[in-house]
Amino acid sequence: MIHKGARPLSPSEDTADPGNPLPGMLPHGGRLRRAAREEGIPLADWLDLSTGINPHGWAVPPVPPEAWMRLPEEEDGLEAAAAGYFGSSALLPVAGSQAAIQALPALLPPGRRVGMLHPSYAEHAHAWRRAGHQVLPLSPQTVEDRLETLDHLLLVNPNNPSGHRFDLRCLQDWQARLAVKGGWLVVDEAFMDATPEHSLVPRCPQPGLVVLRSLGKFFGLAGARVGFVFAEPGLRAELAAHLGPWTVPGPSRWAACGALSDLGWQEQTREGLARAGARLRDVLSRHGLPPDGGTPLFQWVRTPRAGAIHAALRRRGILTRLFDDPPSLRFGLPGDEMGWARLEAALGALSDAEGRS
Repeated sequence: MIHKGARPLSPSEDTADPGNPLPGMLPHGGRLRRAAREEGIPLADWLDLSTGINPHGWAVPPVPPEAWMRLPEEEDGLEAAAAGYFGSSALLPVAGSQAAIQALPALLPPGRRVGMLHPSYAEHAHAWRRAGHQVLPLSPQTVEDRLETLDHLLLVNPNNPSGHRFDLRCLQDWQARLAVKGGWLVVDEAFMDATPEHSLVPRCPQPGLVVLRSLGKFFGLAGARVGFVFAEPGLRAELAAHLGPWTVPGPSRWAACGALSDLGWQEQTREGLARAGARLRDVLSRHGLPPDGGTPLFQWVRTPRAGAIHAALRRRGILTRLFDDPPSLRFGLPGDEMGWARLEAALGALSDAEGRS
């Protein structure tokens, strides 16, 4: 059942800002065309570190013509490939995890108390508030103390942008305690593919446990819009009815099936990302920006100078992800040695400028 009663947007939420052409939408990384226009730097000359997407994503072969010409069909092997890769068949394919993020809050009566980390991926809080729920900001250290006051708990694990990762045993304990009172533990594992041993998916289905995965970050297939919801059968059926048929296009299903089945690429990519993440952490530290956390795909730097550093790098054609609360920057991975050298040079120039001021 889809529950009505979502509150109207506040004036600040219902007004488009310069970074958002549509009312009620949040800013994200990857707005490269806007940055190119504003800075007067050609699109091809940018180093985009703003998204946390693997710059060496799975290479999609030519798509068979029938994938474009027919409506998507479930009997194409995607569900089986996903079950084999993730370790659970309790899944529902969706149009990227964003589709589930927006739909899940509508499956519950409004007015639920939902705990979430702050800072974290802002679309979660945005969607739950729009559906009429109360979002309670938490830190990793306060979840345990606040759990009994919550109806539901939503965590991004590892967290975006802080990179904080929760212990599996702790998550299972919270899930069991929430389930006793009919609550959900929703875990967004968008950045988990580089460290799959820490995933909750193999423990699905469990009462009240909802896990989101997608192919956008690790596989570098953000444009395909392929994600999965792992949950109990009843919740998956209700969500499927809400989303309607053909949520994932045929070409995307075909590409996802290939990526999920390519075990050799996955193993090599995990090893490469681990090295790249450590390298990025070292580069930032050597230039006076030691990360406060991160994953193999990004590093997060808290600094009161975040806005100034973001702007200075932007003027050099390097785009990072800026956060206001707390002031911080998220750096993704350069895609080649030229990109690494360019980042080093820009950070060195900033350090020299600050030393002279």
